Amino acid sequence: MGRARPTLEKVALRAGVSRATVSRVVNGSTTVAPDIRDSVLRAVQELGYVPNHAARSLVTQRTNSIALVLPEPSTRVFSDDQFFPGIIRGVSQELEVAEKQLVLMMASSAASHDRIEQYAMAGHVDGVMVASVHGADPLPATLTRMGVPVVCNGRPLGRSTVPYVDVDSVGGAAAAVRHLVDAGRQRIATIAGPQDMVAGIDRLAGYRTELRGSARRSIVAVGDFTRESGAMAMRQLLEDDPQLDAVFVASDLMAHGALGALRVAGRRVPDDVAVIGFDDIELARYTEPPLTTVRQPIVDLGRELARQLLRLAGGEDIEPFVVLPTEMVVRESA
Repeated sequence: MGRARPTLEKVALRAGVSRATVSRVVNGSTTVAPDIRDSVLRAVQELGYVPNHAARSLVTQRTNSIALVLPEPSTRVFSDDQFFPGIIRGVSQELEVAEKQLVLMMASSAASHDRIEQYAMAGHVDGVMVASVHGADPLPATLTRMGVPVVCNGRPLGRSTVPYVDVDSVGGAAAAVRHLVDAGRQRIATIAGPQDMVAGIDRLAGYRTELRGSARRSIVAVGDFTRESGAMAMRQLLEDDPQLDAVFVASDLMAHGALGALRVAGRRVPDDVAVIGFDDIELARYTEPPLTTVRQPIVDLGRELARQLLRLAGGEDIEPFVVLPTEMVVRESA
């Protein structure tokens, strides 16, 4: 088996600079200091790195188009989950100001991943934003290795070093559980999100960390961020522990389903069971009772995602990650 082809990351490591700086040098930018440029070129020669011509076209022949990739089936993107419209709205606002065109792409299969890779490498877009990443999805890292500017929404799982924008899901979940503990709730369950997504993983981690600090045991069911899965998980929790008196739910849609299941089971909210969701979508104000939740700034998340990508595509060095704050919104359900 032949030696692996040198990557931008390896050149950057050898030269002691960022990947963006290497990209600027190999693409002929005149904005890099001469000594840094010499160091990068020396690393290029030592490693035998061959610049990617498709990536070069991203720098020299701007398309003024930016791709937003959603690794989800269209039935989920165009459902009643307000996360996706919020991200698209925020991204669109920022790209409008920058006079860039948004290209929306779905990536729910291996074939669609291949098409997106080919589209980006052909130079049809100046960069790619990837939202709603599942597991160690290879797409962001693959595009980055090919020289395409990429920023993810949410921390990529695995060993990926792709820059990302996220919200403080761990802290938000911990604040929700702390609110329930302070209210004297003793048997606090959670309906966690999918464990192949960083939002699901981090919100479960925040729940467990806060419960350990209060010497309470974890009671966990897992949903998929849909209303139906929330109802199903709530029924499971009631079977597993009929005495539970509170539940933190990792999304407002799942919390809505949980409220329905509690109502059918004859449990009063919040008298018998307190419920806290996560997201603060519009629905949360109109559930019965109105839902206490953790607000994440979805539109701002989209805007920051676009800002970081535009900076990276423009050859700027950016922070490896940006994490936006969350906050509790207390209503009648808890």
